[in-house]
Amino acid sequence: MKKKRNETGVCMCKDGNYEVCGSNGVEYRSACELRAASAAAERQDKPGLKVQNKGKCAKAPVIVTGPGEIWNVTGVQVFLSCEAIGVPTPVLTWRKITFGQKPSQLLPGDQDNLAIQMRGGPEKHEVTGWVLIFPLTKEAAGTYECHVSNALGEASATGTIHVVDSIDDIPSKKDPSFASLAFSVNQNRTVCWHVQNKKIKRN
Repeated sequence: MKKKRNETGVCMCKDGNYEVCGSNGVEYRSACELRAASAAAERQDKPGLKVQNKGKCAKAPVIVTGPGEIWNVTGVQVFLSCEAIGVPTPVLTWRKITFGQKPSQLLPGDQDNLAIQMRGGPEKHEVTGWVLIFPLTKEAAGTYECHVSNALGEASATGTIHVVDSIDDIPSKKDPSFASLAFSVNQNRTVCWHVQNKKIKRN
């Protein structure tokens, strides 16, 4: 069936409908969208744009969800979780923070009641990790650090496990001062501090 001459034509992108990263560090839905942005820039006497790579632009990792706080009695099962995103997908590790002259402990170590689990996702370029402890002992109490890194930077967030003698000692409502604290470092070595995933300071 032939189209009528007065019908409006539809422009199609021959380069495929895949996301690209431009030379300006901006992500575009397709190479055609990037070329349109490049033409618009050149009309304003600005440098044109090129495809830097297919897919998303490289980014330093960011902690999406930090470990938070756990309160419980001995003998139960507890876990801390941490989610981070970055391009390329960051590598996630856990440490138990110690103070004084004793170095921090890279987990899982040799503890038979502690395990580390990892998985990709839930989103693309995201990684999720858990510290699982069973049974909970008083020795497991302390501060745990989730650390993520890729070629462009690193980020870190801490959570705390509190071991109490009775369930009556577990706070019914968390004090705001127990908010999760995290920081991220980008490729320019700029440090950004976050509380409950909100940026509060930049050094």
